Amino acid sequence: MHKIPVTVVTGFLGAGKTTLVRHLLQNNQGRRIAVLVNEFGEVGIDGELLKSCQVCDEDGTPLDSNIVELANGCLCCTVQEEFLPTMQALIQRRDQIDCIVIETSGLALPKPLVQAFRWPEIRTSATVDGVVTVVDCDALASGRLVGDLEALEAQRQADDSLDHETPIEELFEDQLNCADLVLLTKADHVSLETRQHVESWLKNQLPAGVKIVPCEHGVISPDVLLGFNAAVEDNLEQRPSHHDHEEEHEHDDNITSVPLTLDQAFEPKALVERLQALVETAEIYRIKGFVNVPNKPMRLVLHGVGNRFDYFFDRPWRPGEPRLTQLIVIGQNLDSDQVRAAVLQPPVSV
Repeated sequence: MHKIPVTVVTGFLGAGKTTLVRHLLQNNQGRRIAVLVNEFGEVGIDGELLKSCQVCDEDGTPLDSNIVELANGCLCCTVQEEFLPTMQALIQRRDQIDCIVIETSGLALPKPLVQAFRWPEIRTSATVDGVVTVVDCDALASGRLVGDLEALEAQRQADDSLDHETPIEELFEDQLNCADLVLLTKADHVSLETRQHVESWLKNQLPAGVKIVPCEHGVISPDVLLGFNAAVEDNLEQRPSHHDHEEEHEHDDNITSVPLTLDQAFEPKALVERLQALVETAEIYRIKGFVNVPNKPMRLVLHGVGNRFDYFFDRPWRPGEPRLTQLIVIGQNLDSDQVRAAVLQPPVSV
């Protein structure tokens, strides 16, 4: 029986994984793609952002049902509870699916997820076609692994328990060692000479034969991302990990996510200033969500890593859709009242 090919997309928070998958869905070249999104938080921002692509089947039916969110936990910890049943459900729809893309959390190790495809319940029906690791070129050029130095330091402290007691550097090595392809995002933020220097450094870290492809704003052909036929689950021994001999791990319950659902509209620049002030006073790794902008018919998407924020309009508000501002704030030892007060008091001028 033909196995459903699965592509695993891994990389740190803010590297551009969701942007990449969103472009893939919008430029699928006729492929019927199911997506599993592993998010940290109660509000599925990345999943909703992918659903907003409004990709349709050949008969015009929206494919929202092909976007599946697994929240609050890395996939290697939730295999039995959520991932396995979800994969089994997708396998039952194999006549409606050409391939599956799994976007992992920025906090997850890729190898334990791939190992799940050795399970008898999955092995006969699905195979890991390839692992794509997304790397922030701009960050590496500045000597960092993620986009903001303060966020990196805070995340590194938390990672001792959150990421399987793994320093950030080791997690990055594991992502590279498991890769079939490395996408170098935000390469347009640096000079050609700097990009070439980053690529040269990366090549020395990668297994032989793994290609590095520059990628701007997630724009890349599906033919580059899909079709490796690597059957990764069968050659994991050739992809070393710092955690090959670990049987179990613990997570730090101090890593929290604060969801905000507000009926208030915000001017983007003013809201970003308030969020940047919040980042200065709390251990915050990432902020993302949707913003209602006054007198605008479009919904605004907002992403923040450390004190660096980006935003863009993704689609019009639908008729009858509540125009809410929905944010998810991810960090350590966060006080939900403090986060809410920082956003709302004093009110952001609109």
